[in-house]
Amino acid sequence: MTLKDVKHWVFDMDGTLTIAVHDFAAIRRELEIPADEDILTHLNGLPAQVAAAKHAWLLEHERELALASTAAPGAVELVRDLAAQGCRLGILTRNAQELAHITLKAIGLDQCFAPQDVLGRDNAVYKPDPDGLLQLARAWDVAPAKMVMVGDYHFDLACGRAAGSKTILVNVPENPWPELTDWHAKDCFELRQLLT
Repeated sequence: MTLKDVKHWVFDMDGTLTIAVHDFAAIRRELEIPADEDILTHLNGLPAQVAAAKHAWLLEHERELALASTAAPGAVELVRDLAAQGCRLGILTRNAQELAHITLKAIGLDQCFAPQDVLGRDNAVYKPDPDGLLQLARAWDVAPAKMVMVGDYHFDLACGRAAGSKTILVNVPENPWPELTDWHAKDCFELRQLLT
């Protein structure tokens, strides 16, 4: 399968379609999470009342970031091209679904994604688990092997691999995870060129 054959695309959001602005070290400090622990995994392991308060803080912090989102270089052009070609497009993010919609609107891409095809941590087990990707495959009635997962981090690629999908790493100059990556592009402009 070549990239030109792919008609079902799933994108990570923060750092993939947008310029990454999350300061994860600062978030961990604010929420008293050890530096080497995954934020969502840690929060989900806390007593319900404590977890709820910390999740509420995280949601409001991320809301401010979502409203101020800036598109990553080439992301708008790439997504609009794919939409114009009739590709099915989805979002799979570790952010909240509500904030994903705010982000897409902020960068001018909300019209390119059907609302139900935007999945966040409240709709699926979060990446690297393949649950969200498999949900989209079922909804679209397509084999995961005919889909690509596009992202900027290990979790995105591992999710794609676990689902049996192809993977694309973007916005990372060198590829630190070649065993998880089918295609690598330094940005979305370069990825767009791979489609021509």
